[in-house]
Amino acid sequence: MPDTPIQHRYPDDLSHCYGCGRNNDNGLHIASHWNGEEGLARFTPRPEHIALPGYVYGGLLASLVDCHGVATAAAASAVDGEGPQRYVTASLHVDFLRPTPLGPELTLRARVTERLGRKVVVEVEILALDELRALGRVVAAPMPRTMARE
Repeated sequence: MPDTPIQHRYPDDLSHCYGCGRNNDNGLHIASHWNGEEGLARFTPRPEHIALPGYVYGGLLASLVDCHGVATAAAASAVDGEGPQRYVTASLHVDFLRPTPLGPELTLRARVTERLGRKVVVEVEILALDELRALGRVVAAPMPRTMARE
């Protein structure tokens, strides 16, 4: 994977997200990488991410889909020479295909499947032990200027 995560290229004032913000000491610190065709990330759930003994909480999986999908949209839409524009979630859908074991590292793979004007549709797969566990769809939109700090 390339060295610098997509989320680490966001400006400091836009890097506080619970899922992926490098400036959030209590966050998940999801780190997505772009290879020119797809977003790639790895994440190891911690014991507090439990749903039932031995399994990952579905809300965590949705957070992974959300942040990884938005970062992939940003990377896929970046203009040469500029850092990725900050995107936000316009829509999030997750299908939980089979239980996700707590303990093994998760692999996240994301691809842009459609562009709807300024919005970008991204499909995200979450795998554990080389098996597809969850499939998500994120519609990402450029962050509205009204969300920026003055």
